[in-house]
Amino acid sequence: MARRRRRQSRSDNGNILITKLDPKSPAVEAFKLLRTNIMYASADMPIQVIGCTSSGPTEGKSSSAANLAIAMAQSGSSVLLIDSDLRRPSQHKIFGIHRRPVGLTEVLTGVKEVEECILDTDVEGLKLLPSGAIPPNPSELLGSRKMKELMQKLRGAFSTIICDLPPVISVTDALVVSPLIDGYLLIVASGSTDRRAAQTAKELLENAKCKILGAVLNRADPQKSYGSYYSHYYYYYQDDSEA
Repeated sequence: MARRRRRQSRSDNGNILITKLDPKSPAVEAFKLLRTNIMYASADMPIQVIGCTSSGPTEGKSSSAANLAIAMAQSGSSVLLIDSDLRRPSQHKIFGIHRRPVGLTEVLTGVKEVEECILDTDVEGLKLLPSGAIPPNPSELLGSRKMKELMQKLRGAFSTIICDLPPVISVTDALVVSPLIDGYLLIVASGSTDRRAAQTAKELLENAKCKILGAVLNRADPQKSYGSYYSHYYYYYQDDSEA
């Protein structure tokens, strides 16, 4: 049975959840736009499982994944946010849980059933599967038969699943799970992500035959970029034919 945890408006690492912002704020509107674009990203097959990754650390992939999950749930979808970053997990902190609970690692190692690890959040329709303990072999666990079976089970229980994945250049984890992901979002931090690193990350995903839904430009300065509407986040949709 899912357990309820208290969630804070701002986590220890400074991430802000859009549920604590004005519903008409630029950040909230931008995530609604992102949600809408993903819904229409594929005419042939709905995008059910979304992977959020980046070229390197501290680019905002985890907060972007959390806020996208909230936006999806606010549209009436049943959403599961999985902290699949088994190296530097942060979703439990973003949602105000200071002590890391059991989660994905314990499920994949057979210590717990998934139903024992899924937590309620303060957002109706949104549940969280934390990372659990940091294992010595993250890539092996994520690429295991157990992970495949788990994702098949979760697909039947939730309309949308969002996976917070490690940076794609640093480790292979985000690529190992590619057969289980319907589409990837590449998170890019304005002013800090190296252009060459972002290009390399895109190429790595393409070489692994991953479907790239697009890129999220995070931390953009509204005075220097796309206007006040995009003051916190900007979503750029890139179709499959674009280089």
